[in-house]
Amino acid sequence: MRITVTRTGGFGGLRVERSVDTSGRPDAAEWEELVRTAGLDSVPASPPQPDRFGYVIDVDGRRVTVGEPDLTGPLHTLVQRVLSNDR
Repeated sequence: MRITVTRTGGFGGLRVERSVDTSGRPDAAEWEELVRTAGLDSVPASPPQPDRFGYVIDVDGRRVTVGEPDLTGPLHTLVQRVLSNDR
């Protein structure tokens, strides 16, 4: 599974993109469970807001866009883990 998170916006308008390929990783099952619990199919559509971050989350070609205020729970954990690319 390939998970890519792109963060744009904020005060500086910077773009950050990080990816994790779970294939062959010893923690692949953890990543898959995190994606499952993140609820990508039920992410609310939120309009862009000035000086706030926006996120595009792509999991194997399935993309969702979420605004910073709606980035909560397991979805927040997924985004932070990918952006920091840690366990």
